[in-house]
Amino acid sequence: MYCPKCGTQNPDQAKFCSACGAILTPAPPESPEQIMPKTSGLAIAALILGILSAFTCLLTGIPSIICGIISLIKIEKSGGRITGKGFALAGIILPVVVLPVTALLMGILMPALARVRQIAFRQVCATNLSGIGKAMLLYANDYDDELPRAGGRTTRWSNKIGDWQTSNRFAAYGMAPDGSGGTATITSSLYLLIKYAEVTPKSFICKGDAGVTEFNPSNEAGGYADLTGFWDFGSNPSRHCSYSYHMPYGQYALTVSNEPGFPVAADRNPWIASPSGTFKDFVLYNPNGGTKAVQAGNSPSHQNEGQNVMFLDTHVSMEKTPACGINDDNIYTFQNGADVRLGSIPVPYFSQPLSRSDSLLVNDGQ
Repeated sequence: MYCPKCGTQNPDQAKFCSACGAILTPAPPESPEQIMPKTSGLAIAALILGILSAFTCLLTGIPSIICGIISLIKIEKSGGRITGKGFALAGIILPVVVLPVTALLMGILMPALARVRQIAFRQVCATNLSGIGKAMLLYANDYDDELPRAGGRTTRWSNKIGDWQTSNRFAAYGMAPDGSGGTATITSSLYLLIKYAEVTPKSFICKGDAGVTEFNPSNEAGGYADLTGFWDFGSNPSRHCSYSYHMPYGQYALTVSNEPGFPVAADRNPWIASPSGTFKDFVLYNPNGGTKAVQAGNSPSHQNEGQNVMFLDTHVSMEKTPACGINDDNIYTFQNGADVRLGSIPVPYFSQPLSRSDSLLVNDGQ
């Protein structure tokens, strides 16, 4: 070893320098190189995915468990060079704990959210009918106090009109030059509000009514999209209108002189086939029965719980039973001289109200 004082080389076991006599101190042994352990990136990823599983459920929950297991195996085999066992365990445990809790919360919240959604649909539907009612009064002010009625005095209810794209009303309804005869749909009467009262097609759509879509003439009229140039909601009008309307063809069409509480329009008639192809069994309806028997007569647009009804004074209310007309008259049936809350099931294109106080809200069938 070298003498730290004079630099003389001495034997390795020497205690004193042979040249200057200085005490020689052996150098300390070199310590082995220390290896710093690394935290497993896969374990960290497992932890992050485990936390996210509280919001994304299986989307990140399963990957979190897989990453956690793989990282644990690698940590055990690393001999201390890789750490992060706690992160890996958390990535495995969190989804196992979180997923059942999340599923339970979703089971509780989903029905509530669906309920809120349906309530929103009802409110929009009621707003639509209220706007339609106000537009009807404006229309009546210009047309001798009569509510919208397509065609002439002797026009009959039919499943289609003569030509919904024609340029004049005689050809549209197939009427004679003197205005007699012809056929018209329920929707063609309501379409007059689009032509002359600036109501939009969107106002005739209830989101709770399955199978209907907003009328877009550009899809049917070769790109021509002027709404005021047509006479009905396209070639299949019932698919673009959710609402029933008091029978306008016949001797008991409505005018503003009817009672203010007379039903004018409402959600779809439950006993006439809808665009979705569904209609109810009239036999199941009993106005004197329990909740289910009464709901069997409600429109299907709002989970059978009731229907939005617009009255002549334009106020709209959600009625829990169809027997909400004058003197509890059933708005969806015509009177037969017996129980007005029951009445008789309407036959599309043929049925008529029995009297001026008999409300008969109908829509075109499929």
